[in-house]
Amino acid sequence: MNRNDIFSKVKSVFEDVLDEIEIELKDETTAEDVEEWDSLTHIQIITEIEKQFEVRFSTRDIEDLKNIGDMVSLIESKN
Repeated sequence: MNRNDIFSKVKSVFEDVLDEIEIELKDETTAEDVEEWDSLTHIQIITEIEKQFEVRFSTRDIEDLKNIGDMVSLIESKN
């Protein structure tokens, strides 16, 4: 799976969890950029991404995430 495929699948997870039909995501997007992305939805997003990509993140992995690009890179490194 290439980076674009991962990004597309991550975007789909965000749309499902945040109940948004079309959400604007870029590598630089952070939780501060998305009104619905709070601490509770963050947990839901991480859980769903782990399920969709069949990966497990350590607490350290999650703490190190700063934006969507970091998340995509982390998923890429686990596949």
